[in-house]
Amino acid sequence: MNIKNICITGAAGNISYSLIFRLLSKLPFKNTDKINLTLLDISQSQKSLIGLRYEIEDCAFSTLNSINVTDNVENAFQESDYIIMVGAKPRSKGMERSDLILDNANIFKSQALIIDRVCSPSTKVIVVGNPANTNALILNYNTPSIPNENITSLMKLDQNRAKSILAEKINEHVEDIQQMIIWGNHSTTQVPDLSNCLLNAEQINVDDTWIQNIFIPKVQKRGGEIIEYRGLSSAASAASAIYDHINIIDNGSNSWESLGIMTSGEYDIESGLMFSLPLNVTSEGYQVIKDLKIDTYIETLIKLSEKELLKERDIVKSYLP
Repeated sequence: MNIKNICITGAAGNISYSLIFRLLSKLPFKNTDKINLTLLDISQSQKSLIGLRYEIEDCAFSTLNSINVTDNVENAFQESDYIIMVGAKPRSKGMERSDLILDNANIFKSQALIIDRVCSPSTKVIVVGNPANTNALILNYNTPSIPNENITSLMKLDQNRAKSILAEKINEHVEDIQQMIIWGNHSTTQVPDLSNCLLNAEQINVDDTWIQNIFIPKVQKRGGEIIEYRGLSSAASAASAIYDHINIIDNGSNSWESLGIMTSGEYDIESGLMFSLPLNVTSEGYQVIKDLKIDTYIETLIKLSEKELLKERDIVKSYLP
């Protein structure tokens, strides 16, 4: 029997609640029969986690081998095959973004040092908690024993949103759209790019005015729009995107994917940023898709997203060894 050890941080939150039941309903991990699930959250959330544990047990999932709830970070991360870092300090009313970045920098550096000490080089880490790209950057810099390619940040939610919005516009099915690209940061500077987008292997042609004035802003601001209407941030859609992200990493993909990865100078983007790039992903790893022609308008937006991530990197520079 093949069993994987999965740890979820921020496990008492809404995203994790949606994710856990999705994961256990059908495991996205290849060659895996069951998982040992560890749910990590702060001490104040332990009572809630016990209730969540009872709910999970009451589902009698055949995919679950064991479940553990804890506030001990070292014990939670020990021997993990996957760490899904959903937990992060949320932005409170009146808080500056720079303050949020610094508060999370402290959390993610301390957790990174533990990961580096207790995890194996094969451990894969997916960073979801915002600001996801910069949190992932801090994690990457402080885990020298974990290969860069094993640490990614979630951009699949943005890619899914972009596909859905485009599918509605052209009155087609989401699954028939390929090669959607998201460049940059998981923020309002992200850049959804239709330049290479295909519908059933044929180029999609959409009016540039719609792309620039409606499509790109709508994707960029979708998270805020959901908060405006629901009064809550995305949870189920974020959980679904995490599931997709895991599935892609573990099993590969037959289309282009956008993940936040450590840059090495691709497309004239500065090295040493966690930046969403177009990738070919197999079960053995990923490769950046090279030599794509980028529209001048899109290139300008990509540079704005790079500028934002450089500013965030400057804010957390004391947390980067």
